[in-house]
Amino acid sequence: MTRLIGTAELDNIDPFLLLDVFQTENPDDYIAGFPTHPHRGFETVTYMFAGQLRHKDSTGNEGVIESGGVQWMTAGRGIVHSEMPEQKDGLMWGTQLWVNLPGAEKMTEPGYQEFDADRLPQEKRENGVEVVVVAGTTTQGTVGAVTGRPTDPLYLDVRLPDGASFSEAVPATHNAFIFVVEGSIFIAGERAAANSAVEAGSLAILGDGGSVEVHSEGMASRILLIAGQRIDEPIARGGPFVMNTQDEVQQAFADYQSGNF
Repeated sequence: MTRLIGTAELDNIDPFLLLDVFQTENPDDYIAGFPTHPHRGFETVTYMFAGQLRHKDSTGNEGVIESGGVQWMTAGRGIVHSEMPEQKDGLMWGTQLWVNLPGAEKMTEPGYQEFDADRLPQEKRENGVEVVVVAGTTTQGTVGAVTGRPTDPLYLDVRLPDGASFSEAVPATHNAFIFVVEGSIFIAGERAAANSAVEAGSLAILGDGGSVEVHSEGMASRILLIAGQRIDEPIARGGPFVMNTQDEVQQAFADYQSGNF
């Protein structure tokens, strides 16, 4: 597992608190899964590239996130859940993103939106570019499967053939980043600079602006373009709890230990 957001070098990209990428063909690396654990105060987004995970939580929900599928879970005031592999061998590959909630939303009732790959809207653009729209609305008007989230997220899975370009609007109110899943890309404005390619497994944080343009050169590439509205509130972390103050974090621990979730 590689952690790209939520480290000493990159604590957060408001509203994004954590980005983990897991990828292995060795079942010893993943068969233990993620046993029962709690969350409060934010959302988790699990997006699978390969393999499948069974989830089960304290609200009575249970299901399987399959290859190409997504689960957008809102922990809200508190949820206890597990995520366990459904296979004993083969490639297990995906990402988990933590999205902060505004203070006014942190104690909402927990819930989730979950979609298999065939329920995620897709676009086919010029030059063979394909876009899976998990959340948000694209410049072509495609509305993602996940809706109604307070940070107004944009979450796109984009495949670019060799030599293709892709552009998309990003609201000025949002922070945005690109994770390169496969291949190698250039981001407009950096293309002429030496060693400016963003390679597979790397994260590129986008600066201010209203749009982004990406070029794939030398090979076919795949990226996640993710953006969310800035919250601009204090962040207090305590393991699986993310609140606005340390007192609220301590209350979350007390509530969990007392069964008040």
